[in-house]
Amino acid sequence: MTHDPDQHASLGAMYSDYFLDYASYVILERAVPHLYDGLKPVQRRILHAMDELDDGRYNKVAGIVGNTMNYHPHGDQSIGAAMVGLGQKELLIDTQGNWGNTLTGDGAAAPRYIEARLTKFAIDVVFNPKTTHWLASYDGRRKEPDTLPVKFPLLLAQGVEGIAVGLACKVLPHNFMELIEASIAVLRGESFTLLPDFPTGGIMDASEYRDGLRGGKVRVRARISLEKKGMLRITEIPFGTTTGALMESIVAAADKGKIKIAKIEDNTAANADILVHLPPGADPEQTRNALFAFSDCELPISPNGCVIVDGKPQFLGVSDILRRTAQRTKELLGTELEIKLGELAEKWHFSSLEKIFIENRIYRDIEECETWEAVLKAIDDGLKPFKKLLKREVTAEDLARLTEIKIKRISKFDSFKADEEIKGLEKTIDETEKNLRNLTKFAIRWYEELGKKYGKGRERRTEIASFDRVDRMQVVAATETLYLDTKNGFAGYGLKKDGEPVEKCSTIDDIISFTQDGKMRVVKVAEKVFVGQRPLRVSIFRKDEDLIYSTIYRDGRDGAILAKRFTVGGVTRDKEYDLTKGTPGTRVLYFAVHKTNEESSAQMLLVHLKAALRMRNLIIKVHFADYGIKGRSSGGNLVTKHGIEKIVRAPKDYDPNLGA
Repeated sequence: MTHDPDQHASLGAMYSDYFLDYASYVILERAVPHLYDGLKPVQRRILHAMDELDDGRYNKVAGIVGNTMNYHPHGDQSIGAAMVGLGQKELLIDTQGNWGNTLTGDGAAAPRYIEARLTKFAIDVVFNPKTTHWLASYDGRRKEPDTLPVKFPLLLAQGVEGIAVGLACKVLPHNFMELIEASIAVLRGESFTLLPDFPTGGIMDASEYRDGLRGGKVRVRARISLEKKGMLRITEIPFGTTTGALMESIVAAADKGKIKIAKIEDNTAANADILVHLPPGADPEQTRNALFAFSDCELPISPNGCVIVDGKPQFLGVSDILRRTAQRTKELLGTELEIKLGELAEKWHFSSLEKIFIENRIYRDIEECETWEAVLKAIDDGLKPFKKLLKREVTAEDLARLTEIKIKRISKFDSFKADEEIKGLEKTIDETEKNLRNLTKFAIRWYEELGKKYGKGRERRTEIASFDRVDRMQVVAATETLYLDTKNGFAGYGLKKDGEPVEKCSTIDDIISFTQDGKMRVVKVAEKVFVGQRPLRVSIFRKDEDLIYSTIYRDGRDGAILAKRFTVGGVTRDKEYDLTKGTPGTRVLYFAVHKTNEESSAQMLLVHLKAALRMRNLIIKVHFADYGIKGRSSGGNLVTKHGIEKIVRAPKDYDPNLGA
């Protein structure tokens, strides 16, 4: 495309104009499929080139690529890659040779070594030059289809993925027979539901599919079984990954200490077969859940139904796509019937003309004619008494065709056979007209026959299920030990020499720490991380543990003594929280943690005050059952404004009703 520089007022305007042209080209001519045939331009041109070469035998892929280059101006590598992708879907292209392996990710052999031809399904469903709208190819030398007259929801059967400028397309594959059943439901005006079906199988949770629109999501899991004690077997993998990538993700998770495995081996051939050997004592069920949580054994897939409609991209759900393609199929079948009816009518007309011409020896009337015009007039005059038997006018072209009948055919003409042929044509015409009058029923029967003919072996592969997300914190392997260096204020799993063991942990855990100045912080576990000087408590932070904390602290250097019970609640990692009023010099005098409210309420403390003039009662009892459980930011309840000497637990036989 050429532009006049004078049309642009600025460099920015020129850039905007050129970029819009480029974006439109990529969207319409490269990355996004058309609604009606479900194909990108390169795929459409490959199939058209294969149809041109089709003689029932296999052709070298290199030769098909070369023929496609007459229509696709982007080089042989892009064409070859697109053709391999089509062949691996096992629907339109019958392959021979090494076409790669979608399970292992192995690539196909070079185009000169592999062969292909169209499948019978493709020949029946995809092509019909009589109903195809043709365009000039990029160099104007040939004709190529605008869209192929596909009579099947090919877009939903194969799935497609493409990245354009400013938008992306991702339509997931669906089951062949379910698409036929849904198309029949559309024609009958019935409701239907469509969910993806992946060639790699697996188990799918499509509760958030949202009809394949933007924002939807499906989660796909590998099929993992307990083969025998100490070994898990993966026989189906999630769509979008390979056995090699899956194994790498498992090994990476094991290296990080998230999963415990002894070894892993790949026996994949025609089907996926990965063996995960477990170490002694490992729980198989927990390990399986850990595989879902930390490896590619569970993957989310986000669809985005973007297709070309009326020359521009639109976002459509799979139900809308199916409805439109079902109606398109009905229209194409109707067009084919109309074309067939016209051809039958023409054949009946000429067969009747031929019978009249031969039986009534009209050919003898032209023996003495000296000019072409005289020949045509003689035939026309001979036909006049019989024209009322015909269904349309006799044209000059009809007369010319009669002159082309060979003497051999005239001499061997069988009137009975001619009548039978005409009766057969009339019967076929009546049947075709009936199908046109009942086009919906005809389309339904057509779909049913398509399912009977090509549906064998296309049963659903992906199991539809509902499963909860695996909580990583619950299944991660606790392969490390958390150590605490109280003297220097450090914690981590790399402090075995300098610290004391606290508890078992994993490499993805968080640490919560409380310090004597009333500060709290949550940090990610590491080999060595600072948790604060003179920490009161350091432990693994578990969000689902509703622990109750009790504390007594002095507000500032000489302030009042306050007590409170609280829960931690939600936190932000690495942020420091103040559990007191934040007065400088604040010091925590007592700190305890309990799992239940009963344990927390049972706490009874005796606060010993410093002796002072006129003070008679030097012991104050603190019963935490008197304090409600508040948030971590609450200031607390006043215990005393006097200085204290010490805090001790009340003895078991202490009577709280007695005075101090």
